Amino acid sequence: MGKHHLPGTPPVQLTLRRSARARRISLRVSQLDGRVTLTLPVGVSESEAMDFAESKSEWIRGHLARHTPRRQTGYGDLIPIEGVPTPLLPASGSRILWQAKELRVPEAAMGAGLHRFLRELARDRLAAACDFYAAELGRPYARISLRDTRSRWGSCTAEGALMFSWRLILTPPAVLRYVAAHEVAHLAEMNHSQRFWAEVTRIHGPYLEQRQWLRDNGAQLHSYLF
Repeated sequence: MGKHHLPGTPPVQLTLRRSARARRISLRVSQLDGRVTLTLPVGVSESEAMDFAESKSEWIRGHLARHTPRRQTGYGDLIPIEGVPTPLLPASGSRILWQAKELRVPEAAMGAGLHRFLRELARDRLAAACDFYAAELGRPYARISLRDTRSRWGSCTAEGALMFSWRLILTPPAVLRYVAAHEVAHLAEMNHSQRFWAEVTRIHGPYLEQRQWLRDNGAQLHSYLF
């Protein structure tokens, strides 16, 4: 049935095929090369199949993140700190300096040191956002932890423990705040019901733009190695 593309940055190529044995639309992401195949039952239109694929955009891009080319970050590279492409430059002193839209890193701090710097920056921004939204919600959280997860940007346990990907510091601040509000809202609703989304809207406001940004760009944030 040919090639189609899922909108976003970058667009995702989809291979559509029809199967007489299929009873429902199904998606498959190859573990070998990341190829995305959409299988259609007889009688299902291509437009309906593409609507289905767009509804699964976050799932598709999450799986493709495992196939995103990754390389060690070095001097001269641009990394998106708070969504702003920031040049990584040598530092004359012994400290990492982030100012004037550039990041100066001593050679000894490249790698693990830069990773720690970004994690602590993420923790600072996420703690401030979670404190704000928890106050808006009227419920406290237990603690915050950071990981390098590929399947989700955050989570909330029944005990009120919040977990986030430290790579949220690479996203625009509005996106980081949305994810914080999303997980804090789970303190009141441990589901994705209409009541949950109503809580997100109440404490955060409109969120569709930030949610779509993650769907379109999130997979690329896993290409940076520090």
